[in-house]
Amino acid sequence: MSEQKKKPKDFSDRLGEIEDPKTKRSFRPKLRYVLGMLFMGLVLSGATARTWQFFSKQKSIEPIAQDANAPIKLYDRNGFPLLNPPPPVDAEVWECDVAVVGGSLGGVAAAYHSMKTGATTCLIELTPMLGGQVSSQGVSAIDESLLMRYRQQFPLSWTHFKNIIASQPALPEAYSYLKPGAVVADTNSCWVGNLCFTPYSGELAAEEFLREAKRSAPKSRWETQIAFKGASFNEKGDRITAIYGVRRISRDPNYLPQGRLSREIKSWFNWNSDETFDKKPIRLQAPAGKQMMVIDSTDTAELIAWANIPHRLGAEGFSTTGEVHAVADNPECTQAFTFPFVLKIADDEGRSLKELRKVQPGYSREEHRKDYDLGRFPMFEGNSMFNYRRIVSMKRDDPFKAIPAKGDMTVVNWNRGNDWGIMNPPLILTDKQIRDSGQQQNWLGGLNTTALKDGENHALLFAEWLMDKYASAEFPLRLMSGPDSPMPTESGLSMYPYIREGRRILGRSAYGQPEFFMREQDLRNDMEGGRNFNPTSIGLTHYAIDMHGCRYRNWEPSKAPSSAPTNEDKVRPIILPFESLIPQRIDNLLMGGKAIAVSHIVNGATRIHVGEWSAGAAAGAAAAWIVLQDDASLTPQAILDRGKINDLQALLKSQGMLLEW
Repeated sequence: MSEQKKKPKDFSDRLGEIEDPKTKRSFRPKLRYVLGMLFMGLVLSGATARTWQFFSKQKSIEPIAQDANAPIKLYDRNGFPLLNPPPPVDAEVWECDVAVVGGSLGGVAAAYHSMKTGATTCLIELTPMLGGQVSSQGVSAIDESLLMRYRQQFPLSWTHFKNIIASQPALPEAYSYLKPGAVVADTNSCWVGNLCFTPYSGELAAEEFLREAKRSAPKSRWETQIAFKGASFNEKGDRITAIYGVRRISRDPNYLPQGRLSREIKSWFNWNSDETFDKKPIRLQAPAGKQMMVIDSTDTAELIAWANIPHRLGAEGFSTTGEVHAVADNPECTQAFTFPFVLKIADDEGRSLKELRKVQPGYSREEHRKDYDLGRFPMFEGNSMFNYRRIVSMKRDDPFKAIPAKGDMTVVNWNRGNDWGIMNPPLILTDKQIRDSGQQQNWLGGLNTTALKDGENHALLFAEWLMDKYASAEFPLRLMSGPDSPMPTESGLSMYPYIREGRRILGRSAYGQPEFFMREQDLRNDMEGGRNFNPTSIGLTHYAIDMHGCRYRNWEPSKAPSSAPTNEDKVRPIILPFESLIPQRIDNLLMGGKAIAVSHIVNGATRIHVGEWSAGAAAGAAAAWIVLQDDASLTPQAILDRGKINDLQALLKSQGMLLEW
């Protein structure tokens, strides 16, 4: 079948099928007919143009100039968005030396190291749980490279944080079947890594971890359930002067997130109170007479997207990156996202399965189920899928050999299961889509709610499939949900999806690139052309280039670099240079998580727990160190330009960061 027959015709194709009047028999119309036809042509051409603008697929990501006659001013003199509606005048003010936007895993690391350095630090987080991957995103199973585990080449704070997790209560008090006082160390037994635990435990650990650091900066504060809404800038447009957010307070004291972000996200971000939430605006700003550093630690780089600071999204081509395995630019092709959930070996008399039967997906069950497969792994016996991320083990037996027991729980985050990489539509909005949707003036998260809904349905139907196929009298299965669940949502899905890849900044001129980013050849030990980042190293990580792919429903070419993934033995220890944290345009902003300056391929190795942690920790320490120098001219780029990188590296080493293997 030809490519034209495979793809539905767009509006321009249909216009091309209209008969050409030149092929018709000629005639001589009267003047009034000619004038009438010309008038109708003008009307129709205008209507056609408007229709084309509405239906056509937007590809360009070039900036759009504001109409000078627009009734509402949309952008300031430097091209940054103006909020509409503007921030409420009664905003609660937080004074901060360092403002961290996003309580992800990287955000927790950033806030901790900022406070440890002595800076008054403020952190805001969208969801009700701190910790990102280890809590609200449900990936509460630490995945580390074998080499890093063997050598114990970890930042001191990362090891400390894992020890805090191990000491947390394993489950909420409602779980009476555990021995009194049971902690994660008593129930941890999985084979993805050395530490698996419930999202509940991860959130408790993040709170304890930050409370410990606050002793070094007692005026610091952090809160969950606060959405980022935008920022304001100085006259020159090179510094952020304030961060705006909106806090939501549940009207119902027993409120529980739905676990359906597609239904909740707009309410979470909206300025206005509604039936579910009271809202309170907040403003983060520097103390009088001082400067403030800002860190974007959101997993999709929300601040970067809102301000349209130079970045990339999705897969890239060889001509763009110079990477051997890069195929073509496709901003729709980010790595698959996942809504994890928890299954327990327990008999609930079919109640959770009955609820799953009610799911009405946009696609048919049959289409969803075509993606479900455990591959060579059994469900329960031996080296099993269940034990892979087993977060509660009643017997703490060998996860590689043992059969799980009743009461055991696993968090399901499975490549051929609840991964959602379908790009019809893609999850993360491009900068043009953001502008066209009005989110630059009224930020709502920069995500496509249809994609969220499809991912949610895919995860719930995977739970249903697992129960249908593998549950038995010996191994009954229950989807954990509700207020006493380790994933405390009504649906049982994570509050926020596990984001493997979001937007990635383009850095400033460095290491031979006018816009710096780390490339595939910088990581692999079987390629030439890798650069030495030791002179500006601020952290280490290591992992396989592990990519969870993207595709279109009709299997048209995705342009994904499908031959790029490789095992960790072909990846050298990864040095993160300071340049990877520094975005363009804004001088008081650093990246503190996945959105550092890396290619789509490199993200496959730097996105995991310790990689995100290392970036966040370095950003936090650097931001705090800068403001404590009390030099308004000192910026992250100035650290490099003035030869002060050795001073920053000394600070990082004093805090237990590893800068060299």
